[in-house]
This record gives sequence, C-alpha cells and structure tokens, in this order.
Amino acid sequence: NGNGEIIFARNFDFDYAPFVQVYTKPKNGYASVSTVNLSFAGYSKQNLPASGIRLNNFLTLAAPFLPFDGMNEKGVCMALLAVPEVQMQNDPDKITLNTTTAIRLVLDKASNVEEAVALLEQYNIYFSGGVDCHFLIADKSGKSVLVEYYDGGLQTVKADTEYQIASNFIAYNGVNIGEGFSEFDRYDAVEQLLIEKSNTVTMRECEQLLNNIGVYNN
Repeated sequence: NGNGEIIFARNFDFDYAPFVQVYTKPKNGYASVSTVNLSFAGYSKQNLPASGIRLNNFLTLAAPFLPFDGMNEKGVCMALLAVPEVQMQNDPDKITLNTTTAIRLVLDKASNVEEAVALLEQYNIYFSGGVDCHFLIADKSGKSVLVEYYDGGLQTVKADTEYQIASNFIAYNGVNIGEGFSEFDRYDAVEQLLIEKSNTVTMRECEQLLNNIGVYNN
C-alpha cells in the first residue's frame, strides 16, 4: 500500500457456507487467526451452530484444523485454492496431512516462506473433500510462493514481479491448466489493476476488485 506495507488479499468463491474466524495460541507455536468454512464440519444454512452449550455445537471443536486461509503472528499468510487436478506420488515414509491440517501446520510453525515450504516438504498431502488444491503462501517481507502438487510431487512457483497472483489453475512450469471457467479472466483483472497502480493499492481497491471478480453460485 502507500505506506509500503505488504497486502495479502483473497476472496472465496463457493456455495453458501457458514464460516467462523478462529484465533489460536498454541503453547509451542505461533498465534494465528484463520477463516474456517463450517460446511466442511457438516453445517449448512439449515443446520447452523447456536449459542450456548449444545450438542449441535460439538463439531465446531474441529474448527482449528479446518482453516482455508489464515495469518500468524510472524506475518506468514497461507490460503488454499481449488485446481482441476494434482499429480503426486505419496512417500510411504512420510506422514500424510489433509489440506486444511497443512495450513494449520504452517500457521503454527513457520516464521517465513522458506520455513513453510520446508515443513510441507516433510509430509504427503491428502486432498480432503475430493477438492484438489494449491497453496499461496507469503510473509511480511513480501516474499511469496505458490505451492502445487504436480508432475509427481511438491512444486513451487515464484513470482518474477513484485506481486504474485493465484487463481484456480495450475501455474507450474507454465502449463496453465484451468477448469475452463473464468480463472484466467480473473487473474488478468487483478494483474491489470496492479499494473495500472504500479503495484501500490489501497485496501478499499483490493476489496472492490475481489468483489467484482467473485464467482457466486447462489
């Protein structure tokens, strides 16, 4: 922004989903805030958690392990985005994490992008909910990377500009495999604004842009 601060912004295109912001402060890790889609814990518009101690609230206890994005106290940000496919081989000597638990790991333990990638390299990834994903990770220095599971394993895509954009397509090695919807148009719209603004934008401009390119199913 105009103060030289790094902005990490994202939107979330999905069917209606109840969500919560979760604040965690582990004894042996970094404090963080994350956004959790409660539909992955079984909730819906017709079945929402209620205030007070109720049986229907029990599944919300899983919320810390279901983040779709978040930021920790060191300034590490991470978000998942759906992609059309993944290509990877699991290592039998590695523990397997699902996609949201991988975000929990990074938020709890990584203080920069390099540490985040090094952590993810220690694990296999199971793409829960039948949704293949890639991860956008950034830190307070402005360094960022796209982590994709393609061509047999974990791959990283680094920006060759002062900004990095992620949309719902595989970017590794320039393959640009999308779902055939609006992912490339949305990417281009973000890039056009950043070029016009010489990579200096306000939070309000980010908000307007992400609202304008959002895909809403209902």
